[in-house]
Amino acid sequence: MRSRPLVTIVGSGRVGTACALFLMMRGICDIRLIDVVQGLPQGEALDISHAASILGIDVNVEGSNDLKDVEGSDVVVITAGFARKPGMTREELAIENGKIVRDICEKVREHARDCIVIVVTNPVDIMTSVAIRTLGFPREKVIGFSGILDSGRYRYLIAKKLNISFRSVEAYVIGQHGEKMIPLISNCRVCGLPVTKVLSREELDEIRTRVIKAGEEIIKLKGWSASHAVGAGVSELVEDILKDRRKLENVSVMLRGEYGVDNVVAEVLAVVGGEGVIKVVELEMSDEERKAFQEAVEWIRELTKKVLSSLGIA
Repeated sequence: MRSRPLVTIVGSGRVGTACALFLMMRGICDIRLIDVVQGLPQGEALDISHAASILGIDVNVEGSNDLKDVEGSDVVVITAGFARKPGMTREELAIENGKIVRDICEKVREHARDCIVIVVTNPVDIMTSVAIRTLGFPREKVIGFSGILDSGRYRYLIAKKLNISFRSVEAYVIGQHGEKMIPLISNCRVCGLPVTKVLSREELDEIRTRVIKAGEEIIKLKGWSASHAVGAGVSELVEDILKDRRKLENVSVMLRGEYGVDNVVAEVLAVVGGEGVIKVVELEMSDEERKAFQEAVEWIRELTKKVLSSLGIA
């Protein structure tokens, strides 16, 4: 019998390893890393275990090359997949990563039917649909990691602009995790005040553009995509689940009538706890924001259809 919950991370690249590292530092679960590359998950697990020893955090971290080892997991985090290459379209990336997510989820369905799945692989809204349909799990148990990262970037830029604490900013992003994301202005608060009271429209437009381009900016600066912020956000989401915190989070969820949308995964606000997604919270939006949200949903819907058809998933 395990004394702690088990979280398995499928994919031991920069993102998967960052997720494991941040989870280890919270000390809330045992961690298993799985990857197809021989030795990689075992080596990362050993390195993180040494770090745990230095910090005095008593958790078990282990590595495996066999997807059967998702067995016994309370939460499975899927980070495996390709990064977008030069000349590759979003549709091509979605199809290639869809194959990976589908194959992983077939093993999860076989060996860990009681777990909650967090999908990190991009394009995450599409991959979350692939996961839900492959797993056959209810939508509550399959969560796309998206808005925690986007809203964190939004808060960062507002706080830096005003030279205040991140904690003083309430800011959310909805729609698509990508170029069609919508950093909301109508629901953004700074120390309880509407953000429009402290920042001009020009300043907000600049911030919104930087939020949308943040991932691209990081790649340009360091040569590869974000990993530390993803690891921090995933560990926060895992703790919501393991501790049943029932916390409002910005995530990608299969909509079932919310916002007048059905059967499409989109980035929204939801209460997350021990059961996974407990409730989607619908926000009031301006007419402009609502129109942008519907456009994002239709973009996701069309690409999802193409990817599911290519993968032979009904």
